[in-house]
Amino acid sequence: MVPQENGRWDAKSLPWAHLRLPPFPQVAVRVLQLVNNENVQLHQLSDLVSSDPAFSSEVLTIANSVLYSPRFPSSSILQAIAVLGANHLQGLCLTVAARAYLGKSLNQPSMRAIWRHNVASALIAEQIAAAGLLDKDIAFTNGMMHDIGRLALAVVRPKEYAQLLASHSGSPASILEGERELFGWDHCEAGRQLIADWRLPREFGSIVGDHHSLRPGGEIREMAELTRLSCRMADAAGFPAFPGCLVTPYQDLLEELPAHERRIFASGLEPLARDIEQKIDVMETA
Repeated sequence: MVPQENGRWDAKSLPWAHLRLPPFPQVAVRVLQLVNNENVQLHQLSDLVSSDPAFSSEVLTIANSVLYSPRFPSSSILQAIAVLGANHLQGLCLTVAARAYLGKSLNQPSMRAIWRHNVASALIAEQIAAAGLLDKDIAFTNGMMHDIGRLALAVVRPKEYAQLLASHSGSPASILEGERELFGWDHCEAGRQLIADWRLPREFGSIVGDHHSLRPGGEIREMAELTRLSCRMADAAGFPAFPGCLVTPYQDLLEELPAHERRIFASGLEPLARDIEQKIDVMETA
């Protein structure tokens, strides 16, 4: 696919496949599909993940770490699912897959920042959801997936995308416009399309596509707002997605939470940042 003379990729006039995105690890896509099937059996998930030894090894390492702190160490994927639950496996597989998706480009500071931002957003969303009686596993997955389109665009043209992030203002609107100029798609549109291609539940696509919208609608509103807030809290905790990101003061963000959810962050910003850093370290060394 050749860009036009002005450097813009005329993506909207061509099939999405022409962007030549690397395939997301199929084991992760299948896990996401299966855990959303109410009739799924644990052995189906176990057999699926175990079929990829490298993937299975990473999941087990993370499952037995401080990230989830299981009561009893797991020596098999089946044991890990039984202890953690199927939806925890969903989050683990997505986390491992997102890192694998970036591949060697993860060595670039800007690409690594995007991945770390996603993990931080997922961990914060999980905490808020648990305190607010929402589904914390779905919140974690949405946190990991909210910028999956950004990861995809970064993989397509990593150097140009890194320059885009470094040269634009910290305004999300500015970044979105820059993405449209460079690719013909912004990362919300790219993420929505990826999820459709992977045949994942539509609500994931809605949240990924609308997490920058100020008025997300319908059934996704509460989870989309949680995703957007956790994203901003990740920025404040020192895990911004791009240089020059406009950071809202942490205390102002806490004021957006109901009192009972705010209490889980009572220890302050620094302990939260340390906790996230420790958990990301586990995933980066798995």
